[in-house]
Amino acid sequence: MDEIRQSLPFLSNELITKIKEVSTINEIPKDTEILREGQFVKVIPVVLSGLVKVFSRFGDKELLLYYIRPKESCIMSFASSLENDPSKVFAKTEEDSKVLLLPVKEVSNWIQQFPSINTLFYQQYNLRYSELLDTINHVIFDKMDKRLNDYLVEKSKLTKQHFIKISHRQIASELGTAREVISRVMKKLENEGKILQHSNGIEIKSW
Repeated sequence: MDEIRQSLPFLSNELITKIKEVSTINEIPKDTEILREGQFVKVIPVVLSGLVKVFSRFGDKELLLYYIRPKESCIMSFASSLENDPSKVFAKTEEDSKVLLLPVKEVSNWIQQFPSINTLFYQQYNLRYSELLDTINHVIFDKMDKRLNDYLVEKSKLTKQHFIKISHRQIASELGTAREVISRVMKKLENEGKILQHSNGIEIKSW
């Protein structure tokens, strides 16, 4: 219960007790899909530790929308669950993560009984709205070298690692472009001294 209280300090003790009774906390390995596109949402995740990334798919391309950090939830899952609509996004763990899974049926009741839980979702709406606007601006207005550099710096900061084990193909998938484009731009960033490429990953020189 202490772990839940630390992540969601604005909730009452009574609600935290109810959450503990009906929810589960799962240890989820890195690179595990925790939400599929088209899936009906049965549980709403709250990340206690680790990192989860949320994507949208456009035809045969994917686009990274945002990360869910500790003490955060997935507002897209929440929205789909309220309307009982299939999920329009999919989500994977970026690293080994501990996730609190709130049953949708119970959350619907708690919203009425314990208004404080709305704080979690109001915060997420505001945060994700800003992040999605940033993503749209990056895609429309930024050149690929800036998009790629910002992407690498953000991932480095979130994981607290200057060395990232990732392939050009995976980066291309997350940025919704071709591997050949990433390879070309990666070489440009390396020539500018912003990164250093290794056989098993990429070293970000500075934040």
